[in-house]
Amino acid sequence: MKKYFLACTLLAALFSCNNSSKTPDGDKNTNKDTVAANPVVAAINLLGSYVGSFGDNKITLLIIKATADSIEGRTVVGGNDRPFKGTVKELNGKYNIVAKEPGDDQYDGAFDFTIDATQPDVVKGSWKPNKPTATLKEKEYSLQRKAFSYLQDVGQYPQASKRLLKEEDVENLMKPELEMMRNEIFARHGFCFRKKALREEFENKDWYVPNTIDIKNELTDIEKKNIALIKRYEKYAEEYGDDFGR
Repeated sequence: MKKYFLACTLLAALFSCNNSSKTPDGDKNTNKDTVAANPVVAAINLLGSYVGSFGDNKITLLIIKATADSIEGRTVVGGNDRPFKGTVKELNGKYNIVAKEPGDDQYDGAFDFTIDATQPDVVKGSWKPNKPTATLKEKEYSLQRKAFSYLQDVGQYPQASKRLLKEEDVENLMKPELEMMRNEIFARHGFCFRKKALREEFENKDWYVPNTIDIKNELTDIEKKNIALIKRYEKYAEEYGDDFGR
């Protein structure tokens, strides 16, 4: 019993994190989201986000709930947001998690990963698809904890999130520049892009953490108005081509 209590105490310490990042549903995580299903572990806070390469894409693995023997979370990869549930087993300070996605999506599969108490910010493991194909194969990954944080000052066009844009801010920009300005607003909120070109563009940015596919409730009033203005000028640029802008 003493060994069991110590193991659970270590697990509680490992999974404790004062994280205020957003969940894939766009809500901010708070300590109210924690669970206490195990009688020994009274409360376990959210662990947060792990980010890294996942084949040709970037994955964000969110551990949302945990007890001494179970775990829940979500993954956001390639514009696909999927939940998972699984079990936790501890051996000599290493915590092995085996978790499965629901199975009702063609890209669902099973995760098997390890968190070492000596490196609590690293997740290492593999993922196997339920229905392997020529292009959908097993993947190995090493992810680093990186909590999402909304930052206004990042990107090439930070003004689009900081203040209302004027027509002179956008009237001389070409369509690709306008598209980048608009999509940077979404990227600052951790939006996971479905278009591969946009994913590749932003996944190379240190500040970008793909965290959600739903940001409609997160955009500020300034950003909403700027998006409308930018889209209007994108339309002009598409219609008039070289005759538009500079």
